[in-house]
Amino acid sequence: MTTRASTWRVPIALVALGTVPVIAGSLRLVELSGGTETMPSDARYTASPLPVVLHIVSATVFAIVGAFQFSTGFRRRRPGWHRRAGRVLVIAGLVVALSALWLNQFYPRADATREVLYPLRLAFGTAMVLTIILGFAAIRRRDIARHRAWLMRSYAIGLVAGTQVFTLGIGGRLFGNADLTTALWMGAAWVINLAVAEWDIHRPLAHRTRRAPTAPRLATSR
Repeated sequence: MTTRASTWRVPIALVALGTVPVIAGSLRLVELSGGTETMPSDARYTASPLPVVLHIVSATVFAIVGAFQFSTGFRRRRPGWHRRAGRVLVIAGLVVALSALWLNQFYPRADATREVLYPLRLAFGTAMVLTIILGFAAIRRRDIARHRAWLMRSYAIGLVAGTQVFTLGIGGRLFGNADLTTALWMGAAWVINLAVAEWDIHRPLAHRTRRAPTAPRLATSR
């Protein structure tokens, strides 16, 4: 019982981390479909909603379904589901990254937010595309260790909106909500997520295998 429960701790934590941005995205979809406005209005989104819809839907799939790829027990019991879900997640992750890059390019913001966040979003959006491609290529070669590492990095990048809820909340209370401060705290979320991913990737194998004998994978070969 204890072992089974422990295999779900990470997925549950990841789902919880993604809950707030998923809810916010769902409310934005309701607004774009003509429903009641519950989010701050933005004329840029209503003028060209398709990339916004693609980003929200793919990000929701990537965040929620991707979390269950980290349950070692579930992967062992349902290897077929793991492989099929992995293929879906590769596509969803690429849509997340490419739509984010599109939004960054064509929905720019002014002042410090653009000066700081534009290059950060460009860099991390590109990095997400590359890590997904490298992770998929690794599993095609049956290189599970590199596959695991690359896709953990891509998931860390893709889950940044959840961490930004905390960095913006804490940073706003401590340092205020000026444009530059807000942009920096949003950027800090990528650093935090990738730092956690790198810690898990590079920590001693003995500690990792006691908790997770099978490496997490988001995709696999046919």
